[in-house]
Amino acid sequence: MRPRASVRASLVKILRPTLTLLVVLAVVGGLWRWAWKLSQPLPDIVQGQVEGTLVNVSSKIPGRVASVLVREGQSVRRADTLVTLDSPEIRAKLDQAEAARAAAAAQREKAYNGAREEEIRQAKSMWERARHATELAEKTFRRVDRLNRDGVLPAQRRDEAEAQLTTSRDAEAAARAVYDMAVSGARVEDKEAAAALVSRASGAVSEVDAYLGETRLTAPVDGEVYRRNIEPGEIAAAGYPILTLLDPTDMWATFQFREDKLAELRIGRRLVVRVPALGDRRLELTVSYIAPVGDFATWRATSAQGGFDLRTFEVRARPAGPVPDLRPGMSVILEGRRP
Repeated sequence: MRPRASVRASLVKILRPTLTLLVVLAVVGGLWRWAWKLSQPLPDIVQGQVEGTLVNVSSKIPGRVASVLVREGQSVRRADTLVTLDSPEIRAKLDQAEAARAAAAAQREKAYNGAREEEIRQAKSMWERARHATELAEKTFRRVDRLNRDGVLPAQRRDEAEAQLTTSRDAEAAARAVYDMAVSGARVEDKEAAAALVSRASGAVSEVDAYLGETRLTAPVDGEVYRRNIEPGEIAAAGYPILTLLDPTDMWATFQFREDKLAELRIGRRLVVRVPALGDRRLELTVSYIAPVGDFATWRATSAQGGFDLRTFEVRARPAGPVPDLRPGMSVILEGRRP
């Protein structure tokens, strides 16, 4: 029994220093690893935010909202009807414009068709009566002139007959001009003026039609209804955004970089970010925009004696294509290394 006890005691004497040395080495190794990690540069984290294109749907005219055919969150296609407006004033203006166009068209037809058949016959009758009066005045003048040369009638009667002949000829010429004008119709200038009035009235009708078309608002792009800003029965002013659409195919991430971090950034550079809202999903983005002018300043102390302000520049980066479930407002994390 004693030899076994002596062997065990010898082993204990040998193992105790060995275990102590291993524990010391483990502690020293852990401290060295901790010191090494502290000496390494910490990750430089920049947080950005997803943004997207928002399109406001509004009307050029004021009116009462008759119906809103979509709800928030609903997907819509381009040219889908979204909102209808009720505007009795526009319909009344359309009736006025159409009536003015009809009146102008009637004036144009009158100018192109000329005088009525009854007016032409009346003018012809007046010309023929004047012609007959001229023939009678000529015969009377010849008789008086002959009697004057024979000394039967005085010169005064001859002058009166001659004046009567001249007056009859002038009346005949005037009646013939009235007849010719009735046959020829309106002047070319009058026809052109009447046609121009019709064109102007047609333009007014087209303008009111365009305004009436604004009572039916359609989707300008494919997208998703982000917000309904007004409800049926309310009055919408001209230009007021009745609906706001989100274009899910046009999204980007916006970052604010200090100017001392811009050295390695350039248009076209690829960035790998993670999106916490999508389960830390990794996305590859491409820098598409760097603000040409710095925005607000970030103060950073450089020594105990003082510091200086660093300007901040906006940087935008876009994914290569649409990302499912990506929404504006989500945070994106860009991790790098401090220089």
